[in-house]
Amino acid sequence: MTAELSLKAIAVIHSGFKEKFGIPRQPGLAKSMTATIELLPEFSSAEAVRGLEACSHIWLVFVFSACVDKGWSPSVRPPRLGGNQKLGVLASRSPFRPNPIGLSPVKLEAIRIENNAVYLDVSGADLLDQTPILDIKPYLPYSDIIEDASFDLATEAEILDLEVTYAAGIHTLLKHHAERLNLPLQHQIEEILRCDPRPAYHKKKQAERVYGIKLHDLDIRWTISSEHIQVTEIILTA
Repeated sequence: MTAELSLKAIAVIHSGFKEKFGIPRQPGLAKSMTATIELLPEFSSAEAVRGLEACSHIWLVFVFSACVDKGWSPSVRPPRLGGNQKLGVLASRSPFRPNPIGLSPVKLEAIRIENNAVYLDVSGADLLDQTPILDIKPYLPYSDIIEDASFDLATEAEILDLEVTYAAGIHTLLKHHAERLNLPLQHQIEEILRCDPRPAYHKKKQAERVYGIKLHDLDIRWTISSEHIQVTEIILTA
């Protein structure tokens, strides 16, 4: 058995998630978030993606590149369990794994070939900008959907049922940046914030605290209470 295996990235993803904080903890929770996968020159061939246009969805095998040098532990404290209960790392989706490899299904929106480069436009990805992609595979509904699958510790997505409100003047900024970026920015922000990016140990605190997520070239500042989520500032960072 080979103890060491060398893997080579075949692509890189360009996404609006510029830091780990704020990325939904599972794929498909922010469906309005689009991203582009750029095949690297050695693999950027129209022949390599022949037939992929028949897929509605694809699997991405990727590297948790921000965690490569962080090591791993046999047990973790998943946010899903409040950050207090330990679970075996192999029974979790933690990025701090023996091999920092992730797997996400995403919707394939388009395949583009421009100047001999191949690009895949996708939506619903939960990947940090510039994440290396190790492999791309077709999603097979007849095989990949397991009707009776279950996991008692995570039976459904945790989405906050809170109204997202906006401080004075924010709607004008939203409209401006949405037009500039040509993106459904308000919808993206609301999907992400309802996924509650806060660390587990913050969720029981009642005092309002200002949080920030970096999305595209913007810094989105927000607070959360038992009644609503409020976007307080939108700051252009670039």
